[in-house]
Amino acid sequence: MSNALTIRALHDELLEKLGLEWISGEQHAENIISSSTDASADRSLVGQLNLINQHRIQILGRRELEYLDKLKKNSRKDAISLLFSGQSALVIIAKGLSASEDLLQAAETSGTPVLSSRLSGQNTIKNLQYYLSNYFAEKVTLHGVFMEVMGTGVLITGESSIGKSELALELLTRGHRLIADDATEFARSAPDTLNGTCPEMLRDFLEVRGLGILNVRAMFGASSIKQNRNLRLIIVLQDMEDAIKMDRLHGSKRMRSILDVDIPEITLPVGPGRNLAVLLETAVRNHILNTKGYDASQAFIERQKRRLENARQ
Repeated sequence: MSNALTIRALHDELLEKLGLEWISGEQHAENIISSSTDASADRSLVGQLNLINQHRIQILGRRELEYLDKLKKNSRKDAISLLFSGQSALVIIAKGLSASEDLLQAAETSGTPVLSSRLSGQNTIKNLQYYLSNYFAEKVTLHGVFMEVMGTGVLITGESSIGKSELALELLTRGHRLIADDATEFARSAPDTLNGTCPEMLRDFLEVRGLGILNVRAMFGASSIKQNRNLRLIIVLQDMEDAIKMDRLHGSKRMRSILDVDIPEITLPVGPGRNLAVLLETAVRNHILNTKGYDASQAFIERQKRRLENARQ
């Protein structure tokens, strides 16, 4: 699970994307916005100005500032007092707009940092929601090589020395892209979606026995690396002698549950003369057809039924 998220960590991560600048309260940058074990995590983390069900991050755009400006003196004072009552951890002024003196004074008194974003309020919220949902998502680290093959996120796994890295290397020469070698961190970014990324220490590198550590980006170019991808298929490499008897009609496909998300898993027997790169590419092509509603084995069965029915006539 994710650790607590501080305002400084959020600022540093989204500095360039949102064009963030400190307006006040930088001395409180270590304040915690939320954590995965925080009881307040059920509350909305980010949104436009809400003084009743306050967000942990309140976004003030042009409309919100105009609303405050239209309030009478006492009402405005009460609204600003509620805004900085301690429920919200951070206030962001969108579109680079100016903050009023009374707002900044209330922020300073309450110890609530105020940032400025160059983006509009809606775009600031969208970017923050995406970042926060990924930051606090359920996570698990899986062993194997994670690649993008024909636009599909594929995790290649199997016993040590089975040939995962060699297969990944061959796929790279065929124009596919590496996401992570050895350990991939998957986060449940939606109820039915697992997004895989590479730990920072392992990015761009692939270990191949006999060759050592290879820098894939340096060898194959930046286009050979992908930062993240949704996991859509798992390929298990298994020694031919250990492979169980497989259904010749349907193959070895089954479903594997990871963080309560079902992912199709296919076992490929490894043996002399078998071109695993071609087999994996074919498995991905067949998976894509399945997602579009076409099942080759079912089509074959239907063809046989029609032929038997015609023979009886």
